Amino acid sequence: MAAAMALVEVQAAEGPKKTDEGVKHVSAKEAQKLVAEKRVVVLDVRTPAEFKEGHIPGATNVDFKATDFRKRIGQLDKSKTYLVHCAAGGRSTQSLPILKEQELKSVYHLDGGFNGWKKEGLAIEK
Repeated sequence: MAAAMALVEVQAAEGPKKTDEGVKHVSAKEAQKLVAEKRVVVLDVRTPAEFKEGHIPGATNVDFKATDFRKRIGQLDKSKTYLVHCAAGGRSTQSLPILKEQELKSVYHLDGGFNGWKKEGLAIEK
């Protein structure tokens, strides 16, 4: 666990990481800066019940488990930059190929998800 944490800290110190899909991976602190500067639309792919319990201020909820997820992603403004997250990173990671398929050009992934955001003590709204 300590080795994994050290690796995460090293990666965070180096700034956003790009994957081969062109997605930039960011820590909660990096994501908070993007949100504060209004450089991203926050895309929360958790369930509506999870979203209602608390979310990043201004976030848009598009449930990854919903039958119309692909369609709703396809209706998003492709010219905008999105910060995608779920609770811990599993569903949002699974959503990345769909975001690419729907031609969203600029995507950040919040590594650690909403749980990581809360752990850093960053603002949430209900």
